[in-house]
Amino acid sequence: MTTTTRIRMARRLAGPVVLSIAIGTLLLAVPPLHGVARQIGRMHANWVLVAVALELASCAGFVVIFRLFFDEVPAGAARELAWAEEGSGALLPGGGVGALALGGLLLRRLGMSTRVIVERSSALFFLTSAVNVAAVVGGGALLAVGGGGAPYVVLPIAGGLIAAAGALAMPIVIRRLPERPWPSALVDLAAGITRARRSLVRPSWRLGGALAYLGFDIAALGATFAAAGHPLPMAPLVLGYLIGYLANLIPVPGGFGVLEGGLAGSLIAYGAPATQAAAAVVVYHAIAFWIPSLGGLSGYALLRRRLAGAEPTRRRGRVSAGPRLRPAQLAAVHAEHPA
Repeated sequence: MTTTTRIRMARRLAGPVVLSIAIGTLLLAVPPLHGVARQIGRMHANWVLVAVALELASCAGFVVIFRLFFDEVPAGAARELAWAEEGSGALLPGGGVGALALGGLLLRRLGMSTRVIVERSSALFFLTSAVNVAAVVGGGALLAVGGGGAPYVVLPIAGGLIAAAGALAMPIVIRRLPERPWPSALVDLAAGITRARRSLVRPSWRLGGALAYLGFDIAALGATFAAAGHPLPMAPLVLGYLIGYLANLIPVPGGFGVLEGGLAGSLIAYGAPATQAAAAVVVYHAIAFWIPSLGGLSGYALLRRRLAGAEPTRRRGRVSAGPRLRPAQLAAVHAEHPA
């Protein structure tokens, strides 16, 4: 690893370290938060270790599903790239958007065309999002069976179904209106959505990675609640997690402050005690931030070294971009090869 790379990595970590210290200082210095600090101090260490193991399993799940859509990339480079995307998603403002941007830049250096990158990345994004939507609907259904209030049940289910319908409608609209001058990026996004849908029709064992990626992360949050001495039922935990993570749309590096507020607020709304919820969320976010971040920085450094060593032969190993498909061609392909 070069000195320049070390300096860059240190700079990327400096901000999150300062923010982590600031949050710890607030917990100790602000009187109303002393109860949260005491609750963290009383947490069961074994459950915290379980949360760490579950978060590692979640990260491994993302590596598995990543390789489903980027199977042309050599296995070692694909694993390093998947970790780098996870790390950038944790470190950079905007979460998943930043991860896709960094992943796209690295894939270009691996020789993949922009069109293929957009299509495969959007397929990965929409498949993992589909798992989120299914979890929202399932959590809402479980809460309804348990007698949850209508707003807490109907709103999440309706929001998830509307988002899913909008995404599935995009490629249909583009196919049926091929004469429209659709932007090429939108056409590639639609192709990615279709690819994600077809991956469900033709199942692979790697699809389990998408379930593991979300499921183990939610379980890690559940483990921190158990560490705080107040395990949560599944439905409130799932819904509180998914709704709370919407706070990550606010572009704050690492989601510090906003994610804690979003998760704690939504979990309290679903019945979690305030002090235990705040303590569990702070510990969970520390785990969910530092494990992907440190793993991602390691993966990024290893991938940069791999790319530097492969530079002389990179052109010979370039992934073919293939011809760019316009909407009319997309419609013809879909007619010949229906899902």
